[in-house]
Amino acid sequence: MTQHILDTPIEYLKGIGPSRAELLRKETEVGTFGEMLHYYPFRYIDRSKFYTIVEIDSDTAWLQIKGKVTAMQTIGTGRTSRLVLTFRDSTGTIELIWFQGAKWVKEKVQIGKEYIIFGKPNLFNGRFNFTHPDIEPADEEALIQNEPLQPHYPTSEKLKSRGFTPRNFVRIMRTLIAQVHKYIPETLSPELIKSAKLMPRAQALINIHFPENIHSLSKAQERIKFDELFFIQLQLLRLKFVRMEKVRSRVFAHIGDYFNNFYSINLPFELTGAQKKVIKEIRADLGSGKQMNRLLQGDVGSGKTLVALMSMLIALDNGCQACLMAPTEILANQHYKTIVKMLHGLPIEIALLTGSTRKAARTELHSKLQDGRLQILVGTHALIEQQVQFQNLGLVVIDEQHRFGVAQRARLWEKSVVPPHILVMTATPIPRTLAMTLYGDLDISVIDELPPGRKPVKTYHFYEKDRIKVFRFMKDQISQGRQVYMVYPLINESDKLELQALKEGIDIVMRDFPIPQYHISIVHGQLKSGEKESEMKRFVEKKTQIMVATTVIEVGVDVPNASVMVIENAERFGLSQLHQLRGRVGRGADQSHCILMSSYKLTADGRKRLETMVSTTDGFEIAEVDLHLRGPGDLQGTQQSGLVGLKLASLVKDEKILKLAREFAHRTLDEDPRLEKPENQPMVKHLQRSEYDWGKIS
Repeated sequence: MTQHILDTPIEYLKGIGPSRAELLRKETEVGTFGEMLHYYPFRYIDRSKFYTIVEIDSDTAWLQIKGKVTAMQTIGTGRTSRLVLTFRDSTGTIELIWFQGAKWVKEKVQIGKEYIIFGKPNLFNGRFNFTHPDIEPADEEALIQNEPLQPHYPTSEKLKSRGFTPRNFVRIMRTLIAQVHKYIPETLSPELIKSAKLMPRAQALINIHFPENIHSLSKAQERIKFDELFFIQLQLLRLKFVRMEKVRSRVFAHIGDYFNNFYSINLPFELTGAQKKVIKEIRADLGSGKQMNRLLQGDVGSGKTLVALMSMLIALDNGCQACLMAPTEILANQHYKTIVKMLHGLPIEIALLTGSTRKAARTELHSKLQDGRLQILVGTHALIEQQVQFQNLGLVVIDEQHRFGVAQRARLWEKSVVPPHILVMTATPIPRTLAMTLYGDLDISVIDELPPGRKPVKTYHFYEKDRIKVFRFMKDQISQGRQVYMVYPLINESDKLELQALKEGIDIVMRDFPIPQYHISIVHGQLKSGEKESEMKRFVEKKTQIMVATTVIEVGVDVPNASVMVIENAERFGLSQLHQLRGRVGRGADQSHCILMSSYKLTADGRKRLETMVSTTDGFEIAEVDLHLRGPGDLQGTQQSGLVGLKLASLVKDEKILKLAREFAHRTLDEDPRLEKPENQPMVKHLQRSEYDWGKIS
């Protein structure tokens, strides 16, 4: 019965019907009784107090007034027309204005009749008015007064024009709750509800729509947020448990010549304490017999590639092959060159496979890969092509994994009969709350130290008036034999205005840094791949002193001699992108500098981003600020808010509830790993009903 009533199509709810149900689905994605039940108010308004027109001032927020409509007129024609009502109470008159939905208002409102209006007053040409206020007959005052905390639901002008006004939304929700409240299933065990001091679910869902008081609303919100976060954590931890129990992988028990010779002969510098700790964690995973699924977080330049390489050498010591997949050719090439350089002199066969690899080279590569002669393969998504077959793939390393789709990643580790160990790397520091939610099924390692000899990059913020000073500093650095990046925010490679801005910037630089004293590399997305490579190569080989570029150099260019990063129009970049760009310098022993150039017109968020960059080089601190500024929506360039699918809980504001939810998820699975106990069956039923697809995140 429960399933039946909550799955009932919304057109069968009194007051909706087929055509309005179709509009509701289109505008809100609400299609069933259950989905309507979870269509939460976005605010609550105190409707217990009435104001008069004379009491309105510039600080007034939402309010309601009782009075009469004394006149109605349409001003203008066509799309620019507006409906204006004159509204009077005992203290004065005010205009009510509708730019949309006028037809509905005309049909509903009668001149001379008493109404209650509710909305937010606007000041225009020295006079207050209301734009698109709620308007209800005054004889409904008793109903309003009975709901001192009135819910307001997300709506649209299309919905309002078809009768889905705030007041009607309330009526519809009351009808729904009267019909389904007896059938709302509990999702948690009685013991968990008691231990976590939570409101029962049915009571919470009623109070989220119609709170008895502020305290009841707070407890209802806490329970619903807990549910959202708890079931994500429960599913992630459960998947992790199942994988550890059932997914066996090769036991890499042997540390042999490849690893030991590299460590004693080739290691370029002493490992940091953080690198040693992470390698120890990885060695424990590889020797356990269970499939490793580990996320390796490390700031730009912290030495993640070295840790990944040493992990691959353990695979080689145990008779297996390893591969590293990167999202772009530039980054794949950079990894390949770095690893070849690090393995110099060791008898290890390594190859690079990208979309640019020629057919003859591919044929030879495929042959060597299948018979085991090729031990390490570095590449792009070309690695997942059907014809790429390993003899004995034991370890998969994925860099910047959020840029690969689930299906792409899955196809890579399906290339081995025995599931290979997985090491996922990211240079984008992930805030704790986000990591817990997105990567809760992975073990997480963090490299939080820079290699010895690396100095933190000094960061400065300058305006256009400081241009001469900045150019003078660049010339001074170049005279000392160093190199400079200048990055422009070419967001859309096809945008002619932005491309023009880049070209104007190049002209300014070339005028102030003339040939033959200075040489400049120019790199942007409209160049052909070969031209980009050529320009980058000139810079790497120190044939040019300045690289003027767009964000194509955000990843994949490693020039230790480059000590200055100038970012033009820095206010147009996100925090994580600014941090990634800054990471292109500071890779050598010299002191490096990052200069943020901006206009004077800065938004509050833009100013906060630049201030954060100047004040810290800690990627995790920057990620926390970024999360608070932007929310989880597009961190790392992905719609993670959509991925997480939270309706009420916030990863920014609800860290305390998230930690509590994870703690209880852990406790639940520790006591009942397979969720077989009778008291945990409501959880199992909820997981089966819900659309959680967390098994393929890692």
